[in-house]
Amino acid sequence: MAAKNSAGTRPSAQESTQESGSAPTPPVQASPVQARTADSSGTLERLRANVGTLSNMMRRELENTLPWYQRLSADERSSLGLVAQNGITAFVSWYEHPSSPSWVLSDVFGTAPTELTRSISLQRALQLIRTVVQVVEDKVPELAAPEEQVALREAVLRYSREVAFAAADVYARAAENRGAWDTRLEALAVDGILRGENTDALQSRISALGWTSLGRFTIMVGPAPSETNAMFLATLRRAAGRFAEDVMVGIQGDKLILVLGNVKDPESAYVRLSDLFAPGPVVYGPLATTLADATACAKAAFAGISVAKGWSSAPRPVSADDLLPERVIGGDESARRALMSNIYRPLVAASNGLVETLSSYLQGGHSLEAAARELFVHSNTVRYRLRRVCDVTGWDPLIPREAFVLQTALIVGRLATPTKAPTQAAVKAATAKQPATKSGTPRATNDPVDPADPKVQII
Repeated sequence: MAAKNSAGTRPSAQESTQESGSAPTPPVQASPVQARTADSSGTLERLRANVGTLSNMMRRELENTLPWYQRLSADERSSLGLVAQNGITAFVSWYEHPSSPSWVLSDVFGTAPTELTRSISLQRALQLIRTVVQVVEDKVPELAAPEEQVALREAVLRYSREVAFAAADVYARAAENRGAWDTRLEALAVDGILRGENTDALQSRISALGWTSLGRFTIMVGPAPSETNAMFLATLRRAAGRFAEDVMVGIQGDKLILVLGNVKDPESAYVRLSDLFAPGPVVYGPLATTLADATACAKAAFAGISVAKGWSSAPRPVSADDLLPERVIGGDESARRALMSNIYRPLVAASNGLVETLSSYLQGGHSLEAAARELFVHSNTVRYRLRRVCDVTGWDPLIPREAFVLQTALIVGRLATPTKAPTQAAVKAATAKQPATKSGTPRATNDPVDPADPKVQII
């Protein structure tokens, strides 16, 4: 039995502990949540009564401290004000039930994430949240008793953290949705260019993607890698963005398509970008000055890549114009028209024997002397005319590959030129040149002639 003290009463637990020499046991403290549940009814009532006051103070603070807030339209300010007011109302509910897990998106943002992300950036959204939290924190002395102010400030800080994370989540989801939509829109734009859709519709689509180039379209086509995931496409866009102002990427089957706008250094850019394609030929189409011409550029690139294996030593990448002979053999009508308009007709219009000289040079085994003998001219004349062919067409007949292109153009041009029927005057002229007898009667050239016949004059 415990001994009594000098006063005749039983010692307290603390006195007994001190007498026994052991350490005192600290009193059990309630958690902030338990303490808030037990003692914060007055604070909670004051919070509910001051929701309107806090909302008005918040609006004034936004206008005074955030310059960009005043530049927003009335609808945007109303939307943001509603979000901020919902945040204050949700704080009151959360302060009463802090264990609620789904209050942030449902109560604060509601159905406004899309409008919020369109109105302001994430940085400005965080500035707005900071302002709202500051307004509530400044009113803590008026909302809570001195012994409850620490718990209320802690609640405000925890609430602001949750709202900030919720805002970041909203913007992340919006960015993902926007990225998925941009990918689909980009695929539609590339497909529209390949199929030659209405120019106005295409312009609207690429403008929605942020395309700013007004001309100088280039299209590259090559084999696609086995794994064309989002990370690869993002890397490809960044790499292409170093050489072109605008970039669109498309995947069609096993083909990777790059649509470039305003390429800065074409020769270097095409070589560097070809490394991002899978092994195999890479073809780029001719430069298109308008969006309407981009379709022809894409068709030329696709026609070129389908016959690129016909030129075993073709460079990588190779221009579709350098594959004109293979494209003609493959049945590409645009290549045939290009050879006619860019090579054959300019040569015929230049006259001065350029077509005859080129034909003799090519048929004579690329020999200047053989062509000179056939044309009865000096070899220097043949050399001068061949230089004129290069000036007129842009293709040098002294280079074997370019001579092959010129020879293909001559064949295409001759096949396209209709054979003229002999006129009546030409028939009479041919008849007048036939051998005749002394009587003046024309003799058929296939009639046998006896030289011993004195009546026949041998011409």
